[in-house]
Amino acid sequence: MFGLGIGELLVILVIVLVIFGAGKLPEIGSGLGRGIRGFRKEIGKPDEIDITPSEGDETEAEESAAGDDESSGEPKT
Repeated sequence: MFGLGIGELLVILVIVLVIFGAGKLPEIGSGLGRGIRGFRKEIGKPDEIDITPSEGDETEAEESAAGDDESSGEPKT
């Protein structure tokens, strides 16, 4: 487990207790658990496909449509 032994884990636990206090540990643990669950949930979702055209695509389509009318050689009415 990342090369950490029992001694290193105990030192980390003591430091966390000193910094946050015993009262905050349940809140920190539940927040961390919610974050991990949310991350796993989002990873499991299939990717969404965005099919909306970008602004550049719309203007190019309009310009090409206007260019087709002019290139036909027929007068506009």
